[in-house]
Amino acid sequence: MKRLSAFLRGVYIALIFALLYMPVALMIVLSFNGSRSSYEWGGFSFVKYEALFNNEIIMEALLTTVLLGFASAALATIIGTLACIGLLAMKKKLQKTVTTVANIPLLNADIVTGISLMLFFSAIVGRMNNVTLIASHITLILPYVVLNVFPKLSQFDKSVYEAALDLGASPIKAFFKVTLPDIFPGVLTGFLLALTISLDDFTITYFTKGQGINTLSTLIYTNRIRGILPEYYALAALTFIAVLFLILVMQIVNMRSATSGNNRAKAQKNNY
Repeated sequence: MKRLSAFLRGVYIALIFALLYMPVALMIVLSFNGSRSSYEWGGFSFVKYEALFNNEIIMEALLTTVLLGFASAALATIIGTLACIGLLAMKKKLQKTVTTVANIPLLNADIVTGISLMLFFSAIVGRMNNVTLIASHITLILPYVVLNVFPKLSQFDKSVYEAALDLGASPIKAFFKVTLPDIFPGVLTGFLLALTISLDDFTITYFTKGQGINTLSTLIYTNRIRGILPEYYALAALTFIAVLFLILVMQIVNMRSATSGNNRAKAQKNNY
């Protein structure tokens, strides 16, 4: 009976993974199909990848997407880390209130956030542009940075920072020499998660981008009437591989952070 139960659980999990990843696997296989048709195999070929890199419109949208992602993720990481330092200095009740308010964008629907930002920037700026687009992405991904950095900062031993100050280091130097190296895994994880969400976003970008500005998601949406271009198979395959790489980096960082934390705990226990 136990073997049957274990077998059924294995089949159930395998079925879930098959439903999740079979379309992705099929997409990657079709990206190497030499035929323009999705229903006929025209032999193994890189023709779709060649068409992708020769398509100036898609490459421009790709460059915009990458630059937007890195710029907004970097700014959100800096702002989020500074915000976590401020949160840590607050009283518990105020800290809980501010954290709850900061997490509202996580629970709010993207379309509500996108329309709200569009109306706000229309009233303040008048027209959407690159600045409104970056500011909107920062608003979207900032809570994710705080969620990753704040737990690491809460675990940080303040006495080490205070010791650095007693030894003559300035507050800024003590932060970069003592605090930042200790919380860096959380900062890096927050940055990578923010980057992934920014690259993946469509709704916020659609409502807050300026005229003539396109990311990959908005470009594909506006060109949907033309149907599925062969370049999209190659583009989707490369995007999946890039996101998978970021996830693997995040997992490695988290594993090393957990290992270093366990080693420090053992060292402190041995000292006592």
